[in-house]
Amino acid sequence: MNRLLVIVGPTAVGKSKLAFLLAQRLNCEIISGDSMCVYRGLDIGTAKPSLEERQLIPHHLIDIKNPDEPFSVVEFQKLAAEAIGEVNQKGRLPILVGGTGLYVQALLEGFRFSITPKTSLRDDLSWQDDSIAAQDLYHRLQLVDPVSAFRIHPNDRKRIIRALEVATTENLPISQTKLSSSAERVFDCLIFGLNMERQTLYQRIDTRVDQMIDSGWINETVALIKDGIAPESTALQAIGYKDMVSVIKGRVSMEDAVLQIKRASRRYAKRQLTWFRRMPYIQWLDMSTDISAEQILDAVTVLVAERFAIK
Repeated sequence: MNRLLVIVGPTAVGKSKLAFLLAQRLNCEIISGDSMCVYRGLDIGTAKPSLEERQLIPHHLIDIKNPDEPFSVVEFQKLAAEAIGEVNQKGRLPILVGGTGLYVQALLEGFRFSITPKTSLRDDLSWQDDSIAAQDLYHRLQLVDPVSAFRIHPNDRKRIIRALEVATTENLPISQTKLSSSAERVFDCLIFGLNMERQTLYQRIDTRVDQMIDSGWINETVALIKDGIAPESTALQAIGYKDMVSVIKGRVSMEDAVLQIKRASRRYAKRQLTWFRRMPYIQWLDMSTDISAEQILDAVTVLVAERFAIK
């Protein structure tokens, strides 16, 4: 059975930094478990590892798709499993780093999916009726496209409807048909979840959003649109990018967009934690204790080295 170290948790908690430092110490390779890091050109808004970091440590499943190409949990399972096997064959330990709960859980527990026929959804347009509650629409979206449902708040009727509209035209809306027992994993895993006191996490989220804006998030989005990426594409529906599009089109001010991005990022962090807390095999680490980041790194290094007999 292939070995796998997994680091999960909410956005901005420090997953990528811990994984990178562990990879340096233990000669590991990193596999992205983020549904948006697969897209080329979406660098700032996805907090993608820098080119310098990727030159120092091999990273997988980053920059493998154009922003106008579809990407599904099924494809992620296949590519991630292949990368895990390849890294193990080199005698190295792969580290899966992710915040997309469905992707991570589907990979670890071996979810099985089947393609949902488009015709039934396309023919039945009842979900466009304004009288239908957002929760009912959300349930429908969970059935035809659970990946999109994971990203969208259950009360966000506008985005739910947009996702349902996309599901009538794109090729691979999917539904989960069978999953293994949550007590079983497909890989020989050690799984850590990072968390911290909520207010501290929210402050980190706000700071990171400000840094992304200062780094040229708006210019990155302009470049994507100039390259022919439609504002309605799945990639540009990611948190923050749709807000940047609204700024570019003059619909909202940058100040209002930044506030909205921070709110959406906090909500996303809460949904991530809710998802990961349903996975009972995760070992949680509190990153907001008095223990220093270096001490946490040392402790995790020892645990990983002992677990996988790394010298």
